[in-house]
Amino acid sequence: MSKTQDERGRATRKGQPFLDEPEAKPFWAALREHRLTAQRCSVCKRIFYFPPQAHCAGCLAADYEWVTLSGKGKVYSFVTYHRPWHPAYQDKVPYNVSLVDLDEGARLVSNVVDCPPDDVRIGMPVEVVFEDLADYTLPKFRPVKSA
Repeated sequence: MSKTQDERGRATRKGQPFLDEPEAKPFWAALREHRLTAQRCSVCKRIFYFPPQAHCAGCLAADYEWVTLSGKGKVYSFVTYHRPWHPAYQDKVPYNVSLVDLDEGARLVSNVVDCPPDDVRIGMPVEVVFEDLADYTLPKFRPVKSA
């Protein structure tokens, strides 16, 4: 067993996203600038869900533009992991994986941070924050503070 595998032969390092997919490059580039973006269909004006795609799921048009989103939304659903699904997450438990519905209509899989996992709730208002890693930036979400 090597340092990069567990006792079952699974990789112990986290993988990284597919940064070089043609449709996704603008998404990852904008995140490096701390901007959350999504594709918007030039025909029907629908905002695409993540991951970036070559065609609109609504009208199948291949013509789209990248738009900057507000980064505000609500938790649509979530799960809290108390056991890591992969050895690379052993030091992260408990943690949540959340579906966030953004105000503009996109849905993103992410994590709610700056909040105990047991406090995450469906319908919780959240806003984007950015986690800068060596080669890429991830969008995460934190609860919106009450005014």
